Amino acid sequence: MSNLKMKEAALIYLDRSGGLQKFIDDCKYYNGTFSKDAELGNHILHQPLKAAEVFQSVCFIAVKTLSLIGQLQTETQINIVLKLTHLPPLPSYGLDLCEFPLDYTSQRFYMMQGIVIAMTTITKYTQGARFLCSDEACPLSKGFQYIRVHVPGATESATIRNDFLCNLCASSLQEDRKFRVLGDKQIVEIIATKALRAFQGYSNNQPFRFQSLTIFLRDESVNKMNIGNEYKIIGIPTCVKTSQTAVCIEANSITFCNSKVPSGISDNFRCLLSLTSSSCWKFTAILANIFASQITPPGTYNLLKLCLLMSLVQTTDRNKELEDCLDILIITSDTLLIDRLLNFSINLVPRGIRHLVSTEIFPTLSRNKYGTGAVSIQAGSALLAKGGICFIGDLASHKKDKLEQLQTVLESRSITVYIPGKKFGEDIDQQMTFPVQCSFWSFVDVDSSSRRNAQKINTLIGQMDCSLIPANLVEAFGLLINCNESSPCHPFLPTVQHTLNKAINPEGLFYAASRQFTTEDFEKLLAFAKNLNVEFSLEAERMTHGYYLASRRIRTGSVCGSKLSASALKYLVFLSEAHARLNLRNKVLKEDVLIAALLFETSLTLKYGATVFCVAPNAVFPFELYNEEYLEQRDLYLTQCQQQLEQFIATYGPGTTIFSSDE
Repeated sequence: MSNLKMKEAALIYLDRSGGLQKFIDDCKYYNGTFSKDAELGNHILHQPLKAAEVFQSVCFIAVKTLSLIGQLQTETQINIVLKLTHLPPLPSYGLDLCEFPLDYTSQRFYMMQGIVIAMTTITKYTQGARFLCSDEACPLSKGFQYIRVHVPGATESATIRNDFLCNLCASSLQEDRKFRVLGDKQIVEIIATKALRAFQGYSNNQPFRFQSLTIFLRDESVNKMNIGNEYKIIGIPTCVKTSQTAVCIEANSITFCNSKVPSGISDNFRCLLSLTSSSCWKFTAILANIFASQITPPGTYNLLKLCLLMSLVQTTDRNKELEDCLDILIITSDTLLIDRLLNFSINLVPRGIRHLVSTEIFPTLSRNKYGTGAVSIQAGSALLAKGGICFIGDLASHKKDKLEQLQTVLESRSITVYIPGKKFGEDIDQQMTFPVQCSFWSFVDVDSSSRRNAQKINTLIGQMDCSLIPANLVEAFGLLINCNESSPCHPFLPTVQHTLNKAINPEGLFYAASRQFTTEDFEKLLAFAKNLNVEFSLEAERMTHGYYLASRRIRTGSVCGSKLSASALKYLVFLSEAHARLNLRNKVLKEDVLIAALLFETSLTLKYGATVFCVAPNAVFPFELYNEEYLEQRDLYLTQCQQQLEQFIATYGPGTTIFSSDE
């Protein structure tokens, strides 16, 4: 085929396929009124300060030509701020806070992404000021020849100072204060998202560096960033001299970051879900059985692992308030293994934070290092774990005042920071309230010396002796789980064998489950499950309310009232939703409510003792899960438990003769 015929064939193909019409439309777009000048765009991207002068000159000419502002005399009276919404998606326009060195000398726009770890209160700065020559005989003692405006990277002293000289007569310049223009300023510190590895208590022996970066927010940008949130920021890096030389960013635009919703789960989990589709309980049972087999052998700590998975699927990466938190307090005699298990689990979600005793759980105050007079509020572990998990370790490692603060936060889901004005140079005191949107995990060592020497108090059947923990703090945790050697969830011998094998071969995978269902598989599963939107079926909703009212009724005394707070109903709802999500379902069924009720009743029994609805400590996992036969036996057992729950609700729930009209 000749070249001409080839071109004709290509044209016919484009015409018939619709490609030619699309090409024509694209040409019209680029030839239209919205076409962009490449040279101007390049000038804005790489020399923004000079580009602002170009727009300043154009705006001045427009104002004078159209007689828009009669008092305008010079170009310097116009303040131009270039607001960019996007930058080219090329590596040279990104500023990675974990890479070295940082390019802060080119004075051009960069895009960076990070999590807010600290922020100041709002203060004032000088946007612009008018200066006049002090010599009245000088022609520049009048007019608007000396206008100083803030530019990115400039300090207050660069705009307002008393040593400026007249270019004409060399006399000193004096500020005409009535023309000073003030704006709002706020200073924010961010860290790169991947720097969270330093707060997760996990190391893969790969060294890395990270540093916080200071962001200056001005005018309409103030109060647009919140502690714990992740943002994309476009701005100009500058070098600011403080007690140390610091790299800062003059923010130009701010965009909140939402994580991408994962597309699905691994093929192995998809196959497992299909094989267990006939049951509402088998899939989550197997998940709990094989979860964290790198830390503890399959079949051990199943109850705890199920609760951890349910708490993990209630986390979120989206820009929404996390209300469905599942706080877990564990009573254990093996703190080392529990610590490893919880530490492993928090690394499966983006915002799993391992709190260190040397740091603070909740926000603290400090003086701003840039000398602006503003108070700097440091995030603390809880706000940094926004939407995720805050693992605070052993409760015994925290002082009494911190435990009281923790109890208040668990009850209110917020923390208020008081800012004494006198201490920080303000006229009045201030306070700021931050929502605490994370789940808290902790454990208590039952074998600590103080507990062994303490006198045991009389307890009811099934009740744990938690006398050394403030009772109100224990009640504030949604789930109390018993994991000591006398409990059914702690088989001793498999754990010892696993520990010995790990000591000999730390990287070894000793179980088929570890090789078939990897850590990455669990990460994908959790990421997919937590983004499912679930809703209650009518029968599940009725069972939830019925169990709550019945349980509240039998735990109500004539002297101290009910032991169940209104938040108990929320926890039942959260547990039911979590079990449905873990089953990868959008609908909460009564089978999910049963698991929620059994977990919750087990926790209540540990706190207050057994009641009429007596639940065995191992009700959720009555058998060791060796094969399909044991899973079938468990399903039959749970079916019987569901019948008992329905009977309990029918006897003590709403609509029965036991309930008064008020109840």
